[in-house]
Amino acid sequence: MGLHKLRLAAAVPVTFSSRLFLKPFTNTLTLGLFSRHLQPRNKPLLVRAFSASAAVQDIPATQTSDSSVAARPLWKAAIDFKWIRDNKEAVEINIRNRNSNANLEAVLQLYENMVNLQKEVERLREERNNVAKKMKGKLEPSERERLVEEGKNLKESLVTLEEDLVKLKDELQHVAQSIPNMTHPDVPVGGEDSSAIRQEVGSPREFSFPIKDHLQLGKDLDLIDFDSAAEVSGSKFFYLKNEAVLLEMALLNWTLSQVMKKGYTPLTTPEIVRSSIVEKCGFQPRGDNTQVYSIDGTDQCLIGTAEIPVGGIHMDSILLESALPLKYIAFSHCFRTEAGAAGAATKGLYRVHQFSKAEMFVICQPEDSESFHQELIQIEEDLFTSLGLHFKTLDMATADLGAPAYRKFDIEAWMPGLGRFGEVKNKLYSFVSDHQNGILVSTLSLLL
Repeated sequence: MGLHKLRLAAAVPVTFSSRLFLKPFTNTLTLGLFSRHLQPRNKPLLVRAFSASAAVQDIPATQTSDSSVAARPLWKAAIDFKWIRDNKEAVEINIRNRNSNANLEAVLQLYENMVNLQKEVERLREERNNVAKKMKGKLEPSERERLVEEGKNLKESLVTLEEDLVKLKDELQHVAQSIPNMTHPDVPVGGEDSSAIRQEVGSPREFSFPIKDHLQLGKDLDLIDFDSAAEVSGSKFFYLKNEAVLLEMALLNWTLSQVMKKGYTPLTTPEIVRSSIVEKCGFQPRGDNTQVYSIDGTDQCLIGTAEIPVGGIHMDSILLESALPLKYIAFSHCFRTEAGAAGAATKGLYRVHQFSKAEMFVICQPEDSESFHQELIQIEEDLFTSLGLHFKTLDMATADLGAPAYRKFDIEAWMPGLGRFGEVKNKLYSFVSDHQNGILVSTLSLLL
């Protein structure tokens, strides 16, 4: 029976991406959402699979890294810099199509500097080893003294160069992690207006009376209270009241029950996670432009999406091939700073700081990723069709893809109160780096 190893080790920070540049491990399934670098451990990695079944195996102790490195808890995205260098033109085109500000030339220059410095470090190490071998033989005192001095000088030079190499590698990682993921070949090239319509369902309803938007309806029917929430928590928070509470709970319960019929395991998730997990899932937990709420004095953050804690369930795990696919439907509250969100288009229950969401998450064989992607989209379209909504599914163009996304579908419903289409869910992502990583994520935001 085949085994597939799932490694949640580093992912791409915000301007971070799950990358095509990541080479697959032989006979392993790695999370395409995450890059592949395990923090070294000096003891066997215990499987942390969601189910303690025979589908899970321990990673042998012989596979762990040198304990001497374990003191450095720094993770690094396993970026294939050689692939980037050898495919420079394709990467340049992708950066341009994605409207990214990634500095490819800086990455390649830093990589070349790192390679040259690495060669120098290896040369000095070889010289030091040769000196050590000579010291084992019978030597004249003067010759031994000369070799001792030479070995001392080599050691000092090595310490300096190795420190420089570490700094250079860190700088390279920092700059390179802004390079966006490569893009599915069928994704339309261009800005949002270039997005392709997968399908459009229904038509706008006609009303024989003046239409009210959700803000007016919420006020007239005593369903939403923004004023009290602003006093208690700040702007862009809200209380749901009366029938609105029952409506949200009904929508979420209905969604869970419908998706469970498709073989998805229901979850509720932790809503506080370690900052490292947030970063490994492709989000920036710190910085001026972060959408993540960080908890001061800790290494923890509030989640902005359930994909973060769901993605961590099987990190450092081995799953039997026969256990795949793993399909989850996870409910959580989500928290986002929504930095920069302002204007008429964000009034009311748009771009709020806290909301409820159900999220579908699939871990599958790489060759099955396309079919499961279609399954996720179809489930969402069926749900919104059942709700009687007039909506369209958009295959979003390259410039509208976030850095980690390989492909993204939006579903937008017609909103009579606004007289336009608007998102009724968050994005559908297919994190599939060159089809080497079978992880798919779909999110449903069913907040009114």
